[in-house]
Amino acid sequence: MKPLPFLLMTAVTLTACATAPMPPNAQSVGESQQPVAAVAQCIAQKWADRSQQTVISQVIVANNQAMDVYVPGQRPPDGAAAVVRPSWTGHKTWVGFRSGAGAGGDATGDINACL
Repeated sequence: MKPLPFLLMTAVTLTACATAPMPPNAQSVGESQQPVAAVAQCIAQKWADRSQQTVISQVIVANNQAMDVYVPGQRPPDGAAAVVRPSWTGHKTWVGFRSGAGAGGDATGDINACL
């Protein structure tokens, strides 16, 4: 009977993680009906066009299922970034913003334009 409490604790932990796509250090910006990759590409393009700088996109989960798009001039892993994840509320994609040192301007405005 010892394995049962461990299995119950594991199930509760997995359920709690599955219901919260938002990373703890990100603020929610909104949700989109578009797939994760399309939203991340839109954000990266807007930031690159506005700044005329290279924008780094980092795939967090294989097959572009979760991505971080770094604000121009920011670098992984601690830079300011749009956090693009699958949504658990019936929409396709959840987007948040993680602040970092030197995060600039209208980053969330550009994110909203891609939702």
